[in-house]
Amino acid sequence: MREYPSERVDVRSDTVTQPTAAMRSVMEAAKVGDDVLGDDPTVIELQNRLAKMFGKEAALFVASGTMANAIALRTHTSPGDEIVCDKTAHIYKYEGGGYAALCGASISLVDGEGGIMTAEQVKKAIRKAEGSGSHYPDGTLVCVENTSNLGGGACYSQEALDEIAAVAKENGCATHIDGARIFNASIATGVDVARMCRDYDSVSICLSKGLGAPVGSVLVGSREFINKAHRWRKMFGGGWRQAGVLAAAGLHAIDHHIERLAEDHSRARVVAEAIDAMENFSVDLDAVQSNLVYVNCKIPASEVVVSLAEHGIDMFDLPYNRVRVAIHLHITDEDVERIIAAFAAQ
Repeated sequence: MREYPSERVDVRSDTVTQPTAAMRSVMEAAKVGDDVLGDDPTVIELQNRLAKMFGKEAALFVASGTMANAIALRTHTSPGDEIVCDKTAHIYKYEGGGYAALCGASISLVDGEGGIMTAEQVKKAIRKAEGSGSHYPDGTLVCVENTSNLGGGACYSQEALDEIAAVAKENGCATHIDGARIFNASIATGVDVARMCRDYDSVSICLSKGLGAPVGSVLVGSREFINKAHRWRKMFGGGWRQAGVLAAAGLHAIDHHIERLAEDHSRARVVAEAIDAMENFSVDLDAVQSNLVYVNCKIPASEVVVSLAEHGIDMFDLPYNRVRVAIHLHITDEDVERIIAAFAAQ
């Protein structure tokens, strides 16, 4: 679906997509109001659609996935609380320390396997002030990331999700899913998002990654939770006006770009298997369950990035001498061939 001809293949992230022509058309025609005043009809429609889709009572449209997570964390916690998550979680690694600066919370890190935690690990990571002589903080929130970005795009099994939610509830913790790529997880596992997130109190849903919208995420949860989250959005500077122009892109994305994620997953698998067979690289094929391919380099990753750029392939190098190939809306079968050929030339 490459609607924007280019000599380059950009696999730095699935956030680099541009709105399709059809998406731009609905954005131009969007009915708008003032979302701060609560009367933007397109925002209201997007929120209602996603709340229903995820089996929750209400939803809140926000600017980014990081903002959705920050609002969720702040709504669920009080200063001095502790949040349980995997050591590779986006809320810990890539959100600017917002859990500390905005929530006043600490983090209890779980050493999951490929970014995937177990219920037993979560149980051991939850600390409570009571019974500790007030030495411990209060663990009050468990966060799961599905798919796991740094886990290579791996997905939680439904059994694991249910068990983690049960352990959290038994120990007095709220639950949040960082669903930046939740639709990728749904397509990969065949589990409907409402069932997947049934036992979780809140979910952040990104529209600008796999779904290809230009901006925005939606936070879903109970009506009481979303009412509180709305206040935090205001305090974080997230109130916006005629946001229906952006909400229209999100509506188009959920109507037209969910099922096609299977194409991204298929292309990612082709890339992963081809690269894993090459002398200078290896890929954990078990982790390649969605649209992300993490490549372990036997030569300096920084040099690989420079060399691939000369072949017209754009990507980042990562810690532990790795590179990532993120397959998305604008990557075609011909692009896949170019990516494989560029790696083979190393």
